[in-house]
Amino acid sequence: MFISSITRPALLGLAATLFLSAGASAHGFAVGDMEIGHPWSRATLPGAKVAAGYATLKNIGTEPDRLIGVTAEIAGKGEIHEMAVTDGVMTMRPLKDGLEIPAGAEVKLEPGSYHIMFMDLKAPAVEGERFKGTMTFEKAGTIEVEFAVDKPGGDDHSSHGG
Repeated sequence: MFISSITRPALLGLAATLFLSAGASAHGFAVGDMEIGHPWSRATLPGAKVAAGYATLKNIGTEPDRLIGVTAEIAGKGEIHEMAVTDGVMTMRPLKDGLEIPAGAEVKLEPGSYHIMFMDLKAPAVEGERFKGTMTFEKAGTIEVEFAVDKPGGDDHSSHGG
């Protein structure tokens, strides 16, 4: 029988390869009780000085946590922002105290809502590439992430598997 002829180390190696492949395509990260799903950005146009970052933040813990800092290798500065429309007027403001992620909850950083602003760009965000960054949480700590870059003006991030 084929199954019985596979050695345990070979089977474990195959399982590890499948697991790592699935993890790589999922494009997610974790630190402490925080799971960061599919960080992404849109490609910037020539001469752009800012870019936006998005992701899904899931707190699997029993206490709230707070996203308090962000960086990106392509930017001089990163801020956490909120965009809202009130009485037909769009406003955007930095969240000086960060963004709370309640215990057991998921918060989406997405166009037209909470997002990351990368300012003073040192390099463009190029479609199809990734750039490195960090996310710092009040309790969970800091984690290195990669932002996948989607097409400019795209309304979703389906082109990079997530």
